[in-house]
Amino acid sequence: MPETPEVETDRLREAVQEELGREGGPFLRRIALTTAVLAAIAAIAALKAGSTANEALVLKTEAARLQAEASDQWTYYQAKGIKLAVAQATEAPWRSQGKRPPADLLERENRYAADQEEIKAKAEGLERQRDARSREADHLLHQHHGFANSVALFQVAIALGALAALTRNRAVWVASLSLGGVGIALFAMQVFS
Repeated sequence: MPETPEVETDRLREAVQEELGREGGPFLRRIALTTAVLAAIAAIAALKAGSTANEALVLKTEAARLQAEASDQWTYYQAKGIKLAVAQATEAPWRSQGKRPPADLLERENRYAADQEEIKAKAEGLERQRDARSREADHLLHQHHGFANSVALFQVAIALGALAALTRNRAVWVASLSLGGVGIALFAMQVFS
């Protein structure tokens, strides 16, 4: 009595290969390979879609922070303007009497006017930074939509690849490859934009 059953594996392997050949084995392998490639590219596109959306959100948040800082500066600018107006109003009675206003009053007016110019320049600089961040975020959101659309095309192409494998229909596989090609083109356009 033998210790292990003897199975002729060579004959079994040949039978499996023969069956695969009859059932469209090479065709199924091509479908599997192209579907795997599309799935890998889809994964990369999904990562890029997520990262561009996240970067855009960070930039939009930064733009909002810069807007708040610019608003603070403009409020400070207005406060200095009010102080300047009060100083000028304080100077008016002196001049109406034909007297020279105190020197410290004139110094304050000059300082307030100079402060206003400095504050204005800072506020405008913050607004330029805000606008730059916002434009960059808008560009990233545009890219995000392109990446997301390419992911959708890849998903449909992969589904068609599975359908082609189940039905062994070459036309469905060609449709899968075509959609995958469009997805790759859209993905490449976003990468190089």
